[in-house]
Amino acid sequence: MTHQVAVLALDHVVGFDLGTPPQIFNAARADDDARFYRVRVCTPGARPVRSSAQFTITPDHGLELLAEADTVLVAGVHHGARVLEDGTIEDSVRDALRAASARGARVVSICTGAFVLAAAGLLDGRKATTHWMHADNFRRLFPAVDLDPDVLFVDDGDVLTSAGVGAGVDLCLHLVRNDLGAEIANSAARRCVVPPWRPGGQSQFIVRPVPDVVDASTAPARAYALAHLDEPLELRALAGHVRMSVRTFTRRFREETGISPGKWITQQRVERARHLLETTRLGIDQVARHAGFGTGAALRQQMSALVGVSPSAYRTTFHKVG
Repeated sequence: MTHQVAVLALDHVVGFDLGTPPQIFNAARADDDARFYRVRVCTPGARPVRSSAQFTITPDHGLELLAEADTVLVAGVHHGARVLEDGTIEDSVRDALRAASARGARVVSICTGAFVLAAAGLLDGRKATTHWMHADNFRRLFPAVDLDPDVLFVDDGDVLTSAGVGAGVDLCLHLVRNDLGAEIANSAARRCVVPPWRPGGQSQFIVRPVPDVVDASTAPARAYALAHLDEPLELRALAGHVRMSVRTFTRRFREETGISPGKWITQQRVERARHLLETTRLGIDQVARHAGFGTGAALRQQMSALVGVSPSAYRTTFHKVG
């Protein structure tokens, strides 16, 4: 059955955030070009709302759309939106979001849409993210939320939040990948001419002083690591590959990717394992060796931690080999 997606737009909605879900989800298609998702936009009372780009959106649906959606996605709002000032939303919006969550709908936000979810009480006690520029204000308004402003998105099961603007693309592709597998997510990314997966977090985009040596980069070491994921990758050797000390390499790596070298390598190895599980008949131990984990036990531990399922369960869901 087609997965129903309701995109909620409030006054001062960010135009980019509003356009991202239909663009990504409608690009996820079967071999016969059939679409897996139906994406519709709604507003409170089906009223027109003004966007941050100075055009007005006239929707076809009101909040009743949230009562039938499988996924409810709240687009970000721009300066001037009440929720950014005092952390409040209309009672009708709060009640509709709570009802959707209570009946089991997946609830998602892009950028400052996290303020709306928090105002509805759906993020209390949960880990979440939003645009790094609004992190301090978010913490002031919603101290009960475990905010992490350094990541591109947070997947907390039935509630997911993304960082600013472009990170909405990452989150929507993540949802497609979890729903339908990496092959369809990668195909959707190609249709939209965007990277299917970006390593690192939004900390790489936070304004900070330029490193002292601007022509030095860890990119060659990352390229080498990607080509040798099935081999031991020692930190000292990677640093030597770009003629840096371990300390300088580690600092520069985090500046450029937002995460540590070890965490980045683990993420890349998990992605390699996912691809092999989807597209080959290799045994779990073989997949583990090709991905650089060495043993099936190590692969199971890392996939359970990062993906939330075991390699066998992942293959059962997403295996593409006939």
